Amino acid sequence: MPDLRRGFLPLAVATLWSNLAMSAIPQTQVRGFHLDAPLTRVIPLFTAEGERSWAEGWAPEILSGAGERGSVFRTVHGGKTTTWIVTDYRPAEGRASYARLAEGSNMGLVDVICTASAKGGTDVSVRYTLTAVSAEGQQFVAGFLDPKHYQAMIEEWHSATAAVIGK
Repeated sequence: MPDLRRGFLPLAVATLWSNLAMSAIPQTQVRGFHLDAPLTRVIPLFTAEGERSWAEGWAPEILSGAGERGSVFRTVHGGKTTTWIVTDYRPAEGRASYARLAEGSNMGLVDVICTASAKGGTDVSVRYTLTAVSAEGQQFVAGFLDPKHYQAMIEEWHSATAAVIGK
């Protein structure tokens, strides 16, 4: 008869991890703003390198590629490391999307969609979809995606990108 105890601990750990990972529901926020510049000038601002021009403290470490799908970069903010993977970058269509893992906290997706406005300029939509992977992550996600916090962040993005466009 097989010894069932030999497989119990790995199964218990896998079940516990699965229950923790699967108990969190992805949370989403999306907001937008308008920039008085053409799409071709706006979309590069939402790349790892382009964000350096407007996001204070943004210092990505490029690990592979130069922005194309599958490229990887890493950032450190507040002592926390986040690894980013470009999942979609189609500048002619105004699309930049990323998967991200903030170690020990949360993981998710960031989608930036830029569309030419009928009034001129470009409309920018920013969607974050995050899932906590720890108790600390649950607190982070709740605070980051709180509607007031998220709106304030997007207003900061608007001001900072508009300042760069105006230079």
